[in-house]
Amino acid sequence: VQLQASGGGLVQAGGSLRLSCAASGRIASSSVMGWFRQAPGKEREFVAAIRWGGWSTDYGDSVKDRFTISRDNAKNTVYLQMNSLKPEDTAVYYCAADIDARLIVASTRPYDYWGQGTQVTVSS
Repeated sequence: VQLQASGGGLVQAGGSLRLSCAASGRIASSSVMGWFRQAPGKEREFVAAIRWGGWSTDYGDSVKDRFTISRDNAKNTVYLQMNSLKPEDTAVYYCAADIDARLIVASTRPYDYWGQGTQVTVSS
């Protein structure tokens, strides 16, 4: 499985960005696709996740009501729409795949594959 994240950039506070994660390889209906982020000096943090074969989603508390995760199975792509961005959202954003997921887990541990990361910078 290969994951390619894109869409990061520099945006002012209050603005929006949409990240994309293009997946190739063995993605199954039982897989969960997640987004995580890591700011300098901090641990990697769960942002959002979605089940590949259904519509179950989960969000980190800090992004609820601002970010939306979605997927396009035909394009093998997962999206993260980020609205009302804040300076504290500044981080490298990673997409990840948990191939044989039983549950959506807000932790890095179950995720088998990771993309290379895309930088999001929110200026105040």
